[in-house]
Amino acid sequence: MLYLENQLCFPLYAASRLTTQIYTPLLDELGLTYPQYLVLLVLWQHKEMPVTEICNKLLLESNTVTPLLKRLEQKGIVNRRRSESDERSVIVSLTREGTALKERALSIPEKIVASFSGSNITEAEVIAFRSTLLKLLAGQRPSRNPSRYPSRNPSRYPRGKVSNN
Repeated sequence: MLYLENQLCFPLYAASRLTTQIYTPLLDELGLTYPQYLVLLVLWQHKEMPVTEICNKLLLESNTVTPLLKRLEQKGIVNRRRSESDERSVIVSLTREGTALKERALSIPEKIVASFSGSNITEAEVIAFRSTLLKLLAGQRPSRNPSRYPSRNPSRYPRGKVSNN
């Protein structure tokens, strides 16, 4: 049935919005938006990277990531430069300010976990949920390879449990 509570899409959408709400006050202290924070997580891990690889890691298109990078560059957090070996490629790296910002962000994961204390979900359940989501995302590139998604055959799911929406 096409009921909201039977859909997989709704709890994923609502959880995504909740995630952004939880992170926003913490990131406001750093002067970052949630998408900018995701870009910085990639760069803090890899130091520098072509825009195309950042896009691949974040499962985003370049027309979404490029404006984020421009704003981060305007803030003095990242540098962008053309690759010497391939002028079509733009390499993004952290500035000193961007590297220093990592120190201020180190407490964010701990604060996120603490935000669930007192709720009806345990830290172990949050970790298991993250693991399940990573499995779901593994190898998925919606705009690049739609054939990797499950068929739209309703019999793939137990009746009444999950709609293929």
